[in-house]
Amino acid sequence: MVEAALQGEKIVIIRDNQPVVKLAPVSSVKRRRKPGSAKGLISVSDDFDAPLDDFKDYME
Repeated sequence: MVEAALQGEKIVIIRDNQPVVKLAPVSSVKRRRKPGSAKGLISVSDDFDAPLDDFKDYME
């Protein structure tokens, strides 16, 4: 049954005509994040926090 589940087959174990257990492969293990792995991929404009032209009337 394990091999069948690993191949994508749905395995449901039934007791008293009621499904009680579903056998499914475990999701792949999440890798730990590596600090700095996105270095150089993201940039922020020097004026990113400057007021927007649309809101100048409200900033006075």
